[in-house]
Amino acid sequence: MSSPAISPMKKPWVVIVCAAFIVTLAMGVRQSFGLFLPQMSVDIGISRSDFGLAMALQNLLFGLVQPFVGALADKHGAGRVVLCGALLYALGLIGAAFATDAIGLHISFGLLIGMAQSATTFVVVLGAVGRVVSPEKRSSAFGIVTAGGSLGQFLVVPLASMLLGNIGYHETLWIMAGLVALCGLLAIGVSGRTDTPGTLVDEEQSAREALREAAVHRGYWLLNAGFFVCGFHIAFIATHLPAYLDDKGLGIEIGAQVLALVGLFNILGSYVFGRAGDFLRQKYVLSALYTARSAVIALFLFLPLSHASALVFAGAMGFLWLGTVPLTSGIVGRVFGIRHLSMLYGIVFLSHQLGSFFGAYTAGLIFDATGSYNIAWGFSIALGLFAGVVHLPIADAPVKRLQQA
Repeated sequence: MSSPAISPMKKPWVVIVCAAFIVTLAMGVRQSFGLFLPQMSVDIGISRSDFGLAMALQNLLFGLVQPFVGALADKHGAGRVVLCGALLYALGLIGAAFATDAIGLHISFGLLIGMAQSATTFVVVLGAVGRVVSPEKRSSAFGIVTAGGSLGQFLVVPLASMLLGNIGYHETLWIMAGLVALCGLLAIGVSGRTDTPGTLVDEEQSAREALREAAVHRGYWLLNAGFFVCGFHIAFIATHLPAYLDDKGLGIEIGAQVLALVGLFNILGSYVFGRAGDFLRQKYVLSALYTARSAVIALFLFLPLSHASALVFAGAMGFLWLGTVPLTSGIVGRVFGIRHLSMLYGIVFLSHQLGSFFGAYTAGLIFDATGSYNIAWGFSIALGLFAGVVHLPIADAPVKRLQQA
């Protein structure tokens, strides 16, 4: 299969850098939301399950619209999609600042921001990156962009914590809205469609044909199952770990420290796992990653809880945090090609967000019912072991259409 040369008008490094900074801002703000729980629950008068439901709706909408947003990005270009998403994201944050009850929070934090995140994060920008990077370097490029989300977590979460302590959550949400609005400017760097000269795309295939091809591929559904687990882990920990540590007497301030540390170590982890995907079988790396997550959680619960153990847990989980993204998206691109990568990976990401829904919401329900997160932690361990197993039988060779091209 022959590919056109990369156009000098769209340098790969420009697309990668802009994509990374878009994810830095969008994901950095998103990962700070757990810090808002104590202030907002008291001021608005809502329970943890109410706040958890808002986050769960956010994660659910993030996933439900992802395949459609991905298809729009494949057809019309990532730049326009990111611009619209940035504006909607800012609107949702401003709406949350004005929320006076659970319904207002569910609409702003949940519905609006959930839809906005689908247009400003991994699925859309990775599709743009995949079209300008050669296959042998694609996993590394995806890892660099994914690390941007972690850099945002490392930088934005402490900023949000400081602002919450000094000016309160209303003004903090306005500042966060200004940050995500910057994604609209960065959208210029990821603009361009699949038919733009210089993009590395596969031969013509309709979206319907791509969906049919993926639907009968057993490995595609196993990827969906594994990514569900990733979503559960991330949403549960990001939403409830600060409150869990506060309940154990470590104070709410450590919540910002652990989330920032997760982001710092995931900068390294995303790059390392992205590089590993260029040299090793990506499915085996994914299996090891999920199994390691279960081991880390089990050790965290087994050992005495302290400030130091919480920070060590954050570092270990951070290293394993989003390394799944370049590997999972890399398998989708390897097996099915990149013409419809945003759409096909968007469907897999929908499974991730379904897991996020249950991770954020059911953990809150479990706490409200039992006064403890123990059952939720147990689910996390079991699901990690399950994900470690289901990746092993994935058939990760390119489909016959690409092999014969």
